Amino acid sequence: MSDPHRIDVHHHVLPPEYVGAMAKLGIHGGGGIPFPAWSPESSLETMDRQGIAASVVSISSPGVHFGDAVAARDLSRRCNDVAAALVAARPSRFGAFATVPLPDVDGALAEIERALGVLKLDGVVLLASQSDGRYLGDPLFDPVFAELHRRRAVVFIHPTVPRSSESIPTEVPGFATEFTFDTSRAVANLVWTGTVERYPGVSFILSHAGGTTPFLAWRWSLLDLHPTMGEALRARAPKGFLAYLRESFHYDTALSANPFALHSLRELVGCDRILFGSDFPFAPEIVTQMSIEGLRDFGFEAADLRRIERDNALGLLPGLRARMGG
Repeated sequence: MSDPHRIDVHHHVLPPEYVGAMAKLGIHGGGGIPFPAWSPESSLETMDRQGIAASVVSISSPGVHFGDAVAARDLSRRCNDVAAALVAARPSRFGAFATVPLPDVDGALAEIERALGVLKLDGVVLLASQSDGRYLGDPLFDPVFAELHRRRAVVFIHPTVPRSSESIPTEVPGFATEFTFDTSRAVANLVWTGTVERYPGVSFILSHAGGTTPFLAWRWSLLDLHPTMGEALRARAPKGFLAYLRESFHYDTALSANPFALHSLRELVGCDRILFGSDFPFAPEIVTQMSIEGLRDFGFEAADLRRIERDNALGLLPGLRARMGG
């Protein structure tokens, strides 16, 4: 594919250090999907074929924390070292979101300092819900968001199968259902608790067009008007629910570049809030191609499509922009 201009903000890595650590825990996949094969070469080959100039890589579900804080800290460090080496080897082709060992707050703060301050990675990836069942927006995580706010950091929110859903008696794989709900709960909680109001320096990117967020946005906004709960919500989030959904979050197109999702998303936010994402390699290359075609065929103006596929990401990620030569 000609004109490799796209910036992919939703691109996963599965280095041997991570896959091996998961195997020792008896974990061989995430969201109901077995871990796919991955290598830097497979990413670059797919990127070249699909006109992707650069990808910002991250570790996906199920993350790194499974009850052992020491092990989670160690695995976070190893994953971030791999990501930093990948960026160093191909600085104009890769960026990286750092892995942190939440719900271990002290460990997360230490790794944020190392990953953003020393390794100079482009932001952090946080799971929408944590291994202890807590969602982003829980007061326990306030010190983490305070630090990310201080750093004006980009936070990529990725879903997982939350603890509360693990026993649901359905055979539908979690990535198809629970992932979308997990993201949505995190978004609602971040607004409801006032986290996005208190820490406006954080730039959030939501996976998969925000899950069900665009569809539920108006329903959530009714909480502003609730005769008893509305007063408390307005105290924490005085702009109103819809304003935060439109001003505090960006939305990637991974598994969402289709008319069903895009119509709802475009009604909620402008094209300056939408970013291209592939979900490679959990989603195979054919899905990346389908996403590119879906965006092309949706009817965006050429300038808006350019923003979605490239300019919005470079505006959020100055380090990547500098490595790509501005």
